[in-house]
Amino acid sequence: MAKVNENAVNNIGKVLNDPSRPMKERFRALFTLRNLGGEIAIQCISECFTDESVLLKHELAYCLGQMQDKKAIPILRNVLQDEKQDPIVRHEAGEALGAIGDPHLRELLEKYQHDPAIEVAETCQIALERLNWVANDVKEDLSKSLYTSVDPAPPSVENDIQQLSKILMDENIPLFDRYRAMFSLRNLGTTESVIALGEGFKAGSALFRHEVAFVFGQMQDERSVPFLKKALEDTSEHEMVRHEAAEALGSIATDECTEVLKRYLNDPRPVVRESCEVALDMSDYENSPEFQYANTLVQIEA
Repeated sequence: MAKVNENAVNNIGKVLNDPSRPMKERFRALFTLRNLGGEIAIQCISECFTDESVLLKHELAYCLGQMQDKKAIPILRNVLQDEKQDPIVRHEAGEALGAIGDPHLRELLEKYQHDPAIEVAETCQIALERLNWVANDVKEDLSKSLYTSVDPAPPSVENDIQQLSKILMDENIPLFDRYRAMFSLRNLGTTESVIALGEGFKAGSALFRHEVAFVFGQMQDERSVPFLKKALEDTSEHEMVRHEAAEALGSIATDECTEVLKRYLNDPRPVVRESCEVALDMSDYENSPEFQYANTLVQIEA
């Protein structure tokens, strides 16, 4: 993307921070800022952590992690430490710190790996393991990722689907290793690996189940739709799993996906209904000739 002047970045930030705007517009502004990067974009994103929307704040943290800019560390540290923030937001801040991968974060993550909120604790455990993996710099023969995301764990060195499935579902194995199996199954992208990943929705950890849904959203594979529909339709499921299933359905963007998302636009849980709104906007994009989701805001708001 061409360099954009400071006023344009600030104007996009104003869209993000305007609660009167539809959530889908604010999401587009957020992803535009993530793509632009830089200090002003980070500042605009940081100002939005006072918003009421748990979904939006969780996505702010995700984007800061994906930007991998150490200037975001103080912001993410504050969010992780703020027990008034929803655990979904704090979990994403912990994951984002792991994505940035600064070794100086070890002490902070060690403290919060025992957080009372299980989603936060498990996330910090995984983030610590990622720091260890990065620090060890072991040259492993890993499967190639088709995706640009900074993942919470690298893929496994294992490439046999049966073995990966066993690791994925073994509750006695550390979450970091199970995540590694998950990302290997994602990278394989076969019918067998999709089915194996779908079994991941039976895992005990809501954090783990939410990551399965996220991976399906990356894959944009129609074979995952039955698993995602079941997760979204289960009103007893953790809202972080249902929200991630909704966004995944939006990225797959078939007529079936659109139909089920519309049914949950008035879900009693704000995180779920806002996710369905954003997912339907993503679905519109997937079915449109637009080159890149959110890039039009640079022209509109500049």
